[in-house]
This record gives sequence, C-alpha cells and structure tokens, in this order.
Amino acid sequence: MNPDNPVVVLCSQGMQAEAEGRDDDARDLFRQAWETAADDYEACIAAHYLARHQPTAHDTLHWNQECLKRADRVADDRVKGFYASLHLNIAHAHRDLDSPEQTREHFTLAAERLADVPPGPYADGLRLAAAEGLRACGALPPNPAAALLDSLAAALCDRRDLKSLSLLLPSLLGDLGTPDDRLRLSTALHTLHATRTLPDSEQAALRQAVTALS
Repeated sequence: MNPDNPVVVLCSQGMQAEAEGRDDDARDLFRQAWETAADDYEACIAAHYLARHQPTAHDTLHWNQECLKRADRVADDRVKGFYASLHLNIAHAHRDLDSPEQTREHFTLAAERLADVPPGPYADGLRLAAAEGLRACGALPPNPAAALLDSLAAALCDRRDLKSLSLLLPSLLGDLGTPDDRLRLSTALHTLHATRTLPDSEQAALRQAVTALS
C-alpha cells in the first residue's frame, strides 16, 4: 500500500489512535477514510478498518463483507494478499453470530489463501489464526501424534523451556493438516530431538510422535 495515499494515511492515524486507547477518535478516522475513498481499492482498505469498531456482530460482519466485495471488484495483485485476512475476519464474525457452517467455510477459505501472503510475521500470524479456527471447528484432518505433542508442549510450558517451545510451537500450532504442514511438523520434531536437551521421557515421546506422523 502507498503510505502517502490519503485513505492509508487516515487508517494509519486511526490505528495510532486505537493503540493509544482513543477508540472514538479511531472510529472517526476510519469513517473519514471510508468517506474519502475514491475507488474500490481504497474502499476495501477503509471498510477493513471500519469493521474493527462496530457496536454489534452483525455490523462487524456487514463491513467485513463490504471489504470482501470491494476486493473482488478490484481483482488484481493489489488485493491478492488481502484475502486470507478478509476470510478470517468474516469467519470470526460468523462465529460471534453462532453460524457454524459459514464460520467453517471462511476459515477454510482463509487457509486456502495463505500462500498469497508474503512470508513473514504477518503471514505466520494468519496461519496460526486459520489453524486455530479450523481446529475449533473440527475441520482439520486427525493428527495421530496430537496427544503426545499436547502432553509434551504442556511439559515444556510448565518448566518454561522457551528454546524448545520456539522450535515446536510454530509448526504445531500452525498445522493445517496438509502434507507440507505435516512434513514441517515432523522436521521440527527431528530438530528438537537432535538438540538432546530434553529429559529421556520427552526424547522418547518425540520419537513416538515422529513415528506416528510418518
């Protein structure tokens, strides 16, 4: 996004106001951005931020759907990386409205669009959110090592083994059940096992988990 675009400037100012706890100011700035928008691309950006400050779940859903509609009208590379986030937001709104089928549909669509997001912390956060949503919906393929890994993660958390957690959690929590995800998780387990820093019982649990995944 062009940082000098007037809509982007207003949204940036709104995010700064939000960070400072000035929610009324943030909402006013996002509304100004919407009123300033001169095309569907700018309206898409403004609607995304307007959705953050709505009084009801129905209003939040409306603005997220408006954002998606405008992105579909743009339909070029400027919005290609937006879709994972857009579908996540719509999924969350449907979840708040207790609409399980639509919730699952949009978490699935979000996961399918993750490849369009440039690699980095933002993409990692979207992946974690999509995986969390799909797990909550019961929409992920069964993980045969899930019980072992949940127990291992709990043990690492109990003793605050941050190094081991940093190796395990990204691939565990971001697992979408695809072959690539399961390979990523298996690689992380092999890497953690190779450090030889865990108690014998946990080393054994790692080996069992790798076997279960393979």
